[in-house]
Amino acid sequence: MSLQEILEFRRSVRYFDEAKELDTEKVKHCIELATLAPNSSNMQLWEFYHITDPEMMKKISHACLDQKATETAKQIVVFVTRRDLHRKRSKTFLEFEKENIARNSPPEKQEKRWKNQRAYYTYLMPFIYSRFFGLLGIFRKILSVFVSLFRPMVTSISESDMRVVVHKTCGLAAQTFMIAMAEIGYDTCPLEGFDSRRVKKLLKLPCSAEINMIIPCGIRKGTRGIRGERFRVPFEEVYRII
Repeated sequence: MSLQEILEFRRSVRYFDEAKELDTEKVKHCIELATLAPNSSNMQLWEFYHITDPEMMKKISHACLDQKATETAKQIVVFVTRRDLHRKRSKTFLEFEKENIARNSPPEKQEKRWKNQRAYYTYLMPFIYSRFFGLLGIFRKILSVFVSLFRPMVTSISESDMRVVVHKTCGLAAQTFMIAMAEIGYDTCPLEGFDSRRVKKLLKLPCSAEINMIIPCGIRKGTRGIRGERFRVPFEEVYRII
């Protein structure tokens, strides 16, 4: 399928054909493709939980309010944000970046690029993502607003702002996953109606982790589970060219 055909094929399917199974390896590959999604500063503060065990599926479905999408799903993928892993991710990226610069940057620019990247991931990222009961976020906010009086400056760096950043990033991965699934003829349904506390307990997640999205997967059964024709607000209402 072309990209347009894939996007037109993808629908939020709320009832799956219980007689049709999914290839676990194919779903896993779609999750792997999801990691190619763009993300803020390449921090990749996400995790993906691929649920295939029938008993766990039932428990996750119950935490999702026993919706038909999860009750009839063959597999479920849970997208999780992990702000708490920012130091680990920064360190991992720097280990990669040192060799990446050596292999791909002009010799005369390597020292400067490595210095900039090391400062960015050793000092700036920990400063941006660190949390201390909201107080550090307030300090960052005040500091950034003051600097912005004199030059352009990112000011959305409070703790709540950074929470939004990791959820946007994880949402991009979830959308990439759903497109990849559609490309092979598999269906999905992104859910936001769930008991996140129960889901976190089932997956044994730390308090700092958050559920971004739960996506049941399967194969549609005819038109059942698809609520008729797709509705979108007229394009002219949302499109602005300047």
